[in-house]
Amino acid sequence: MEEPEHPTPFKSPPSSPPQRRQLCSHCDRPLPVCLCYALPATPLPTKTKILIIRHPHESRHKLNTTPLISKTLLNATTISSRRLLPHHLPNQSPPAIYLFPPSPNASAVTLSQLKSSNLLNYETTPLLLIVFDATWKHAKEMVSASEGVLKGRALRVCLDGVDENVTGGSIYDNELVLRKEPFGGCVSTLEAVARCLGVIEPNGDEVQGVLIGVLREMVRLQAGFLKPLKPRPKMLKKSKHKEEDNDQLGGNCSLNTTSTRDGNMLIDINFWKPSLMLAQILLRFSEGKMNAYTDE
Repeated sequence: MEEPEHPTPFKSPPSSPPQRRQLCSHCDRPLPVCLCYALPATPLPTKTKILIIRHPHESRHKLNTTPLISKTLLNATTISSRRLLPHHLPNQSPPAIYLFPPSPNASAVTLSQLKSSNLLNYETTPLLLIVFDATWKHAKEMVSASEGVLKGRALRVCLDGVDENVTGGSIYDNELVLRKEPFGGCVSTLEAVARCLGVIEPNGDEVQGVLIGVLREMVRLQAGFLKPLKPRPKMLKKSKHKEEDNDQLGGNCSLNTTSTRDGNMLIDINFWKPSLMLAQILLRFSEGKMNAYTDE
């Protein structure tokens, strides 16, 4: 006896791969957020040479600002690496500074101190500005791994207003909260470079103004595609919940709850003010079955 032929299952045609967004050939950004109109027609020349050591992960981040620095400044070089290596530095390396907040083991000179004391004679001698571009966790690792090269070759400099007890301070955080900075004085890579060049460049105000203008436009355009965020519920520990229960009962008693096998809720209430209204308790637990035992 021949087995009946089973009909061939219907197969849907293979779906075409999703089309990639079209990128601008000049600024390398998606066309809806193209920034060509905000970039200078020709990159700005600077006395300072800028060396950006960018963590490999940052090249995939949509809000990375390093490409905008390279499009805006003529003397900016970007190297993808997890640390600074000796061959990354030019042969005839000028006096160098690197931007990073101070730590308990390493102090840093603020930009205002650098300007007032003219350290490294930056007003007459071109400087090499080294910047680490990464998340703050990775940036700390990169600086730590680069200390052997930095020691004796570069001065640690930080922005004014670094304070671990103050949040924000960046254009990202103050205006549109695209990326959260850990504390005051921590800013995006482009913003840090702009503030530093605003101090050490002869035409620093002009250079800083152009860079900050580009960053503001990027933030403004990107904000148009943000979805509203729902506030995350605040998670409390068990002890905190117990404290809140006691507080809501007016501080007149202590409340302990235990679930029984039959689904009832056993409530142990210790009163120290007999005038407490039991209606508060009944209202709070009116939706479930319960057995209440009180000790006055």
